[in-house]
Amino acid sequence: MKRFTSSGAEIAYQVQGQGSPLLLLHGFPQTRAMWDKIAPKLAARFTVVTADLRGYGASSKPEGLEAYSFRAMGRDMLELMAHLGHERFGLVGHDRGARTAHRMALDAPQRITKLALLDIIPTHHLLQALSKEVAKGYYHWFFLAQPAPFPETLIRHDPDHYFQSCLTGWGSTALQDFAPDQLAAYRKSWRDPATITAMCNDYRAALDIDFAMDAADLGRQLDIPTLILYGADGPMAKAYDVPGTWADRVSPLTSQSMTGGHFFPDTAPTETSNALMAFFFPNYPRNKAYAEPCC
Repeated sequence: MKRFTSSGAEIAYQVQGQGSPLLLLHGFPQTRAMWDKIAPKLAARFTVVTADLRGYGASSKPEGLEAYSFRAMGRDMLELMAHLGHERFGLVGHDRGARTAHRMALDAPQRITKLALLDIIPTHHLLQALSKEVAKGYYHWFFLAQPAPFPETLIRHDPDHYFQSCLTGWGSTALQDFAPDQLAAYRKSWRDPATITAMCNDYRAALDIDFAMDAADLGRQLDIPTLILYGADGPMAKAYDVPGTWADRVSPLTSQSMTGGHFFPDTAPTETSNALMAFFFPNYPRNKAYAEPCC
């Protein structure tokens, strides 16, 4: 693990492989460990950077609501990639990492060569056109956004129970579907009271700061090749035409449904790796070295 001090936080990150740069950003309630079964495959062709978002994992936990806007999170990553010598790079994000990636592309489109957004619909669309089905399934958006210390107090009583209910609640995923080493990394992170507060601030910022930022950018279409991946059994696919929600925001757009629910990068890493490789490097030869060992 390496560390980089951005203008607003200390970011924990790892680099592996050689080739064109590719940044992978995790989501809630995870860490960069979510890429452990995916990054080595992509590193056969790319210089792969995985980083903990501020407030998550081994990255620092700044105080204050404004510190957790997707713009602030994205600025860390833009500065990190510049520090590593990558002025232009491919960008992949899942969940909160995907929302950060979208904001990065809006704020610095000249920096992003290709964009992959995993299992999200646009933040503004989700909140503006909220249905009762989505509100029920994604209740955590509104629970975590309640004023401190209400959600923090309840979660700290048993963080494993709460966050594991999130892992298993968005697409009928069983806890045993997660790799033990990755699950251990998530537990280590979310047992830290400072991480719990930071994650709540992440969701508070989405409602209080990011919604307005996204409203200001309505009508903008990014001219960046974009891949939308979504879990076939996840709540987003059940409630929305996921690619359709992005049609007027990014171009050119390609999409693919994936086996499983919201956490398909954890539960179907080979399928996810194949989809990302096909998008970022379409001519990459498929061979046994790239395939997931079956036995």
